[in-house]
Amino acid sequence: MKFILLLLCGQLAGLFAVAQMNGKWGDQGNGTYHNPVLPGDFSDLDAIRVGDDYYAISSTMQFSPGMAVLHSRDLIHWEIISHVVDDLTRISPNLNWDRMNCYGRGIWAGSIRYYQHKFWVYFGTPDDGFFMSSATDPAGPWEPVHQVWNIKGWDDCCSFCDDDGQLYFIATNFAMDPKNSKKYNIHLFKMSPDGKRLLMESDTIIHQSHGSEANKLYKFDGRYYHYFSEVKPEGRVIMMERSNSLYGPWEIRQLNHVDKASDREPNQGGLLQTPSGKWFFLTHHGSGDWEGRPASLLPVHWINGWPVIGEPDKDTIGHMVWSGVYPLPIQKPAATNEDLFNNHQLNARWEWNYQPRADKWSLTARRGYLRLYAFAPIPSNKPDNVILRAGNTLTQRSMRAQHNVVTVKIDISHMADGQYSGLTHFSTTSNSLFGIRQENGIRTLVYCTNGKDTTGMRIHGKAVWLRSFWGADGVSRYAYSTDGKSYQSFGEPFQLTWGSYRGDRTGIFNFNRRGDEGYVDVDWFKYDY
Repeated sequence: MKFILLLLCGQLAGLFAVAQMNGKWGDQGNGTYHNPVLPGDFSDLDAIRVGDDYYAISSTMQFSPGMAVLHSRDLIHWEIISHVVDDLTRISPNLNWDRMNCYGRGIWAGSIRYYQHKFWVYFGTPDDGFFMSSATDPAGPWEPVHQVWNIKGWDDCCSFCDDDGQLYFIATNFAMDPKNSKKYNIHLFKMSPDGKRLLMESDTIIHQSHGSEANKLYKFDGRYYHYFSEVKPEGRVIMMERSNSLYGPWEIRQLNHVDKASDREPNQGGLLQTPSGKWFFLTHHGSGDWEGRPASLLPVHWINGWPVIGEPDKDTIGHMVWSGVYPLPIQKPAATNEDLFNNHQLNARWEWNYQPRADKWSLTARRGYLRLYAFAPIPSNKPDNVILRAGNTLTQRSMRAQHNVVTVKIDISHMADGQYSGLTHFSTTSNSLFGIRQENGIRTLVYCTNGKDTTGMRIHGKAVWLRSFWGADGVSRYAYSTDGKSYQSFGEPFQLTWGSYRGDRTGIFNFNRRGDEGYVDVDWFKYDY
């Protein structure tokens, strides 16, 4: 009987968690919030508080601009305010529009810290090493990214400024370490005063365990805390070391339990203290689904000098929490989800797939429009994945909300033969394209999913309205309009997917298989969720 009751309790917990991940999220409007607070692909989080403001960063892989910076005043409502890396080619030529071969690579996890009157972001790529930038204003501009160390097989770094001003750097070597022939060694270095160089003679391994990464360094009440995660039989869990010295000896403790099926392994994140003294942990869920790795806000309970993350069990180890009361007075941002393209730069919500070709898009060629010039995709032996090799794809994160509607109005009057432009959903495992293709001077509605075309009516007008709508199940359906009022569904339903550590992206595509010819003008783009 006890076994049956435990089994039922586990099933109910799983169902509860599934309910939370299927539409209920964020501010509930009644003094409570539901996790996730960000039901989209906000992976590899770190977060800090400066004054009354909270800032977070999220990895972006091959998307440009890179390393998103988010801002909040209440820990529930977040908005992207900038990116740290404006030009991905400063990191690697493989992240440019003419290579496009770094899916699952590019900008991985990093850290954001505030010291010496500046914001400091450090991050790594698995192939190019570690980079940093700083800014006096987190909304930018950020200094041109600087390579700290050219190395392969390392990740998950964090900078730390001690009370005496000495700078430190911590990171994981997930490849084989020549020092002791083990994987996932966590190294500690001192840095030069400007934070741009590691002092290699100071290299010290402070920890090694299975899958140990997600490093953060803190100092609370004169004691050093090393946050990291590792893989145990139950899944990837949150760990913590503490010591009176950065060089140990360290006490070590597990901070949470996980159920991979129900809570999706919260781990990468940052500890935050509110002005009233309450503690929270902003984290991503490490097990991805079609929306990617969403972000949740968990309470932190200090027990015997350890920051236990989530709700403590009898063993004083935390577990996932799916709802709570407002941590702070609610302050919603004034941002709108509609883009009229009437500013001198793109809204920070937008990210190109790879570094874009600078001469093939413009916000000034026609005032109030985004002009996208078509050019040929990179040749590939997988024609069903053309979107993964086509430049000028401008994206936003697809959210796991109960109701999502994306609508775009495009002026197609200057298209050329061979050109295809419209609305897309894509990941590295599945994609769909819905828009207008021109051949022999005739423009036709075309829905393409994983290389299979469905052709519709001929489009005679100068403009077309395209729409995608989906729910918490991630099943997208497309529709079109020729007058902006009446919409007709078209094509089969499409299941959004996850791949290469990234969730689905929605956005605008434009390419021409025949060469550099033709363009479209995007009048506006609106995402309601």
